[in-house]
Amino acid sequence: MVGIISASIAPGLALLVFFYLKDRFGSEPLSMVLKSFIYGALLVFPIMFIQYAFSAEEIGQNPFVQSFFTTGMLEEFFKWFIFLYVIYQHVHFDNPYDGIVYGVSISLGFASLENLLYLLANGIEYALSRAIFPVSSHALFGVIMGYYMGKNKFNPDKSYRMILVALFMPSILHGLYDFLLQTIQSNWVYVMIPFMVFLWAFAMRRVKLANYHTENSRVLLYENHKESI
Repeated sequence: MVGIISASIAPGLALLVFFYLKDRFGSEPLSMVLKSFIYGALLVFPIMFIQYAFSAEEIGQNPFVQSFFTTGMLEEFFKWFIFLYVIYQHVHFDNPYDGIVYGVSISLGFASLENLLYLLANGIEYALSRAIFPVSSHALFGVIMGYYMGKNKFNPDKSYRMILVALFMPSILHGLYDFLLQTIQSNWVYVMIPFMVFLWAFAMRRVKLANYHTENSRVLLYENHKESI
């Protein structure tokens, strides 16, 4: 049991630390990061209930609908909702990169508990593949969501268009991830590895851009402060 719990949670914590340390302009309070992680974990239960209800009623069970709507859109919507109504206006969300930290934290809270339940049901032998694919993909969806949340919050125009991008882009990528897994029965690894490489490259580009935007916002704040003196 201890081994399964460790194998379930360790990948999520390692990825969270990785993205937390990528913040080049001041780390977020650990209490807020932990709170986000717990909120993400708690999302597992209502999502599982809704997915079970769809399955029991045999609604939306073809691969496309199940991948893009009852899995991808549903899971990302709940994460997005928690981010928008718990994190977005919080005082500690004070620079663009913070969005990535909180997005990853919510996503990995969800992924870690989901991973624990999966390994308890199916065995620890799946721990490595689960860490490489589902857990890391959730982290990357969180990066993408958090990047666009941060981009919108610190955009002077405040069009809120990026808030919708923060929902739909991770949802589409999540749906595509699940759809590929469901429809490719043999040699799936030859498709999923290039997809994960693309996802990592796409997400890490957002990490770089978020740090760049954070640096620019700090420079602008400093210049405005000098002008006011």
